[in-house]
Amino acid sequence: MKMDRRSFLSFVIGGAAGTALSPLPWKVTDDLAIWSQNWSWTPVPEDGEVGYVNTTCSLCPGGCGITVRKVGDRAVKIEGMKGHPVNDGGICILGLAGLQFLYGPSRIASPMRRTGERGENKWQKISWEEAISEVSKKLADLRSKNQSHALACISGYDGGTVPRLFERFLTVYGSANFVRTPAVRDSYELGLYLMQGTQANAGFDVENADYILSFGCGIIEGWGSPVRMFKANSHWKETGVKVTQVEPRLSNTAAKSDQWIPIKPGTEVVLALGLARVIVDESLYRREFIASHTAGFDRFVQNVLKDYPPEQVEKVTGIDKAVVVSLAKTFAAAKKPLAICGRGRGAGSESAGEIMAVYALNALVGNINQKGGVWAIPDPNYIRWPELEMDAQAAAGMQKPRVDGAGSKKYPHIRNLLHRLPEMINSTDASPVQALFVLEANPYYSVSDSAFVRKAWKKIPFIVSFSSFMDETAANADLILPNHVYLERHEDIPGAEGFIKPIIGLAKPVVNPQFDTLHAGDTIIRLAKMMGDPIAKAFPWEDYEACLEETFGDKWEALGEKGYWIDAGFEPSPWNKAFETASKKFEFASDDIGASFQNAVVKAEGEESAYPLLLIPYDSPRISAGRIGNPPFVIKTVADTVIKGKNGFIEVNPKTAIALGLSEGKSAVISTPRGSAKVRIHLFEGIMPGVVAMPTGLGHTAYDSFLAGKGVNINELIGPVEDGSSGLNAAWGIRAKLGKA
Repeated sequence: MKMDRRSFLSFVIGGAAGTALSPLPWKVTDDLAIWSQNWSWTPVPEDGEVGYVNTTCSLCPGGCGITVRKVGDRAVKIEGMKGHPVNDGGICILGLAGLQFLYGPSRIASPMRRTGERGENKWQKISWEEAISEVSKKLADLRSKNQSHALACISGYDGGTVPRLFERFLTVYGSANFVRTPAVRDSYELGLYLMQGTQANAGFDVENADYILSFGCGIIEGWGSPVRMFKANSHWKETGVKVTQVEPRLSNTAAKSDQWIPIKPGTEVVLALGLARVIVDESLYRREFIASHTAGFDRFVQNVLKDYPPEQVEKVTGIDKAVVVSLAKTFAAAKKPLAICGRGRGAGSESAGEIMAVYALNALVGNINQKGGVWAIPDPNYIRWPELEMDAQAAAGMQKPRVDGAGSKKYPHIRNLLHRLPEMINSTDASPVQALFVLEANPYYSVSDSAFVRKAWKKIPFIVSFSSFMDETAANADLILPNHVYLERHEDIPGAEGFIKPIIGLAKPVVNPQFDTLHAGDTIIRLAKMMGDPIAKAFPWEDYEACLEETFGDKWEALGEKGYWIDAGFEPSPWNKAFETASKKFEFASDDIGASFQNAVVKAEGEESAYPLLLIPYDSPRISAGRIGNPPFVIKTVADTVIKGKNGFIEVNPKTAIALGLSEGKSAVISTPRGSAKVRIHLFEGIMPGVVAMPTGLGHTAYDSFLAGKGVNINELIGPVEDGSSGLNAAWGIRAKLGKA
């Protein structure tokens, strides 16, 4: 059998990826669990009655159902819930290790008031009455100065009753500054609104597609709902569905795909538009859909696609024009082809141009709201609380523009622009944010350009964290009002990322709270009542559970028994009813869409003369890079070519390393316009020459000794790059230089 270098790399790395998805690491984790029972903080259950509790995992946006095994009052094992529509018994490595979030050493055991400087880890334990009273007094003082609009909240999610309670509090208090952390769903929401006129989430019928074209999606790194995508990937292999992965690095997904197409970073939009050009030129598009259900097609072809012939695509992307033509024909020839995008896990937004170029590919082949295609999924509309009664001060505060600029005249279609918050704070002498709540998020660590974030953080007078763990944000707050962890609380979890049915999961308490923590929903209700009317009047419930029961009404009992609600009969709207644009058709072109395709390539920050390399981040299924850090069991599974001891590695093509005089394992310094860090070299032929890569999720300074101080936080090195048409952060990397340490 003939095997070239690329095939060999795919074979080797694909084997590693297969191992990652096989039971082996799960067995290793189980062995670690047994071995680590001797750790002082690990509970060893006494003999007792065995029981099982079904609940919903909320460690990522996947929305998986889980079953927790208990011995007496102790939770001892987490498994995937059999029959659950999203994951049907499957579970990822992070979900499997979830008990460490319940019993681990980084939990915050009670309300805490900072006594030293921020970040010094000097805290005083206080009562809940003291803690909530202190917040109430601070906010009352702010309101007395007519500065209610200076309160902000950063939340890790915005669906469900808990974030809606926080948003409700801000509204009746007089602030519009409820900001969610970014995700690729921001970009998909924009694309759906501009091209279909709908306010919806994107769902992907991956189970029924017969060809997958992925623009950098980490299908087996955690994109969408991770377990669902693992299962879909196995299904594709069994049924012969072909997968093409387009990205500059040979990821696990690329290695397990049928075809890997290396591309110059940041030029994916050019390839998507180039494929569209070939499909149009060769008349391979679905004529029925284009003729009867779309508008602006001719304008799209004449004003946009004219600039992307295969020859030009080759120059920009580095992909041979023959490959471009072949890929376009293969995609169009499939009966149910599906194009998807969202780099890695999709934890960041994409440019408007890129998301709509990929969306246009699906439209050209008529795979919108069709079996195997992209579906518009409405949010489950179940939260119908009483209308707010606002006083004059709240009404005046709500008229003030949002600090992040979202929803403004400049960015009218965007709901959240967290990356702009540090810029707005640092651009003035007095911070426009005088008080900040942080709910289920870790922005001090996760927002790009960490040095700039730290500078902004110092200017905010009062910061309250609701974290269950001593993460970086909590460590740099003034008060910590710790939430129950997800296995100790009730909470509704609406939607599963990328799923094709409206679904609501219910998290239920598996065990009683282990410490003196309080449900964040109860905390905000108590705070509202302490502040008095009109704020108290907006929160008529006795506690959070009463709010949740009232919200679901007659569905509550059934939801509790099954653990989830699903609209199993949901079908996407047919083409003649699917589009709510002015034309009542799918829009290929409008003024907003046209602006998105201008300067479609988002350039990396930095000058090539000073920074000759391109640094890109990558996601790993073994490293949590979201609002929580890796638990100890999972960090132990990370390869020693990613971290070894406390040293983090950077992937470098051997040709690049030779030119720089660097070799395997040697120390080096990576520098960008935003910062520099010491790393070690890992030679990797699966990355393009001139490109270097580092993992997300490392470089923590908080949590515990198992995670802190290991590797580099890539947000120290990469800053935001704003998409001019949408305002979204479209940074995919940054220019860099690499030298000997």
